[in-house]
Amino acid sequence: MSLPRVGISLGDPSGISLEITLEALAHREVSSVLTPVLFGDASMPEGPWERQVVSHLASRDRQPGKPTKAGGRAQYAYVTAVIEAARQGTIDAICTAPVSKGAITAAGVHFVGHTEVLAEAFDVDVLMMMDGPKLRVALATNHLPIAKLSRALTIPKLVATLQLLSSSLGKALGRRPSIAVCGLNPHAGDGGVLGLEEQQVISPAIARARKKGVDAHGPFAADGLFARASSKFPYDVALAMFHDQGLVAVKTLDFTNTVNVTLGLPVPRTSPDHGVAYDIAGKGLADEMPMVAALLKAAAFATAR
Repeated sequence: MSLPRVGISLGDPSGISLEITLEALAHREVSSVLTPVLFGDASMPEGPWERQVVSHLASRDRQPGKPTKAGGRAQYAYVTAVIEAARQGTIDAICTAPVSKGAITAAGVHFVGHTEVLAEAFDVDVLMMMDGPKLRVALATNHLPIAKLSRALTIPKLVATLQLLSSSLGKALGRRPSIAVCGLNPHAGDGGVLGLEEQQVISPAIARARKKGVDAHGPFAADGLFARASSKFPYDVALAMFHDQGLVAVKTLDFTNTVNVTLGLPVPRTSPDHGVAYDIAGKGLADEMPMVAALLKAAAFATAR
């Protein structure tokens, strides 16, 4: 059986993206399970990978730690190019190296995050999940201000989210996953004393999802739930109501090996869960192991499909 073709968008040309990608691809455990296809600048080196040249940047626009508008436009172009390759069916999975939202925005491109761009490009509902060796956490909402959370959480949306999480993760696991659902408020509302969202929205959504075959449980107080992950987490995945509620826990447990996964796409998408690290770019200090984990996860999801 041929190895899955993983398209890698090479991220910010002034950050650590290219160096961690090349170092990750040098690992035998990575090269033995996937065929890499690199989407980046013409300056990227030749190697045991396929090169898809998207930009021709001047040297000043790819200097370590010195982002430019041209570099901002280029890194966004790498993302759109790898998406188009996935739409054309020439790659089996996507792995995105870190980008700078600030640099992309400064170049005049509205960019909230990879997850939102992917959802729009494929015109599907997607779900962000952080997949770590000790804990998986999916997010009911992504990059949303706290002040807007309550209105964003509705019974139909949560039911759809739970169904998507169950079906997408189930394909990778080969079975129906068990899902722990967090409450929104401290102590999961404490019986309505600290908020009514658990009683009025989250609990009814869990009940409705269970009737549709989803193995969902809760709502649980997030602090107590995630404390159980320090030993053996009793569920396959937790659904957090907002970004930091879930990500603080999973990153604290294992930052290096936790991978950002986008569920709901026609092809798997993964990414290391860190930024462009301008301060250490080009100094040989970047740790490639998060990229190794992201590439291995992309290959595993593609193979499972």
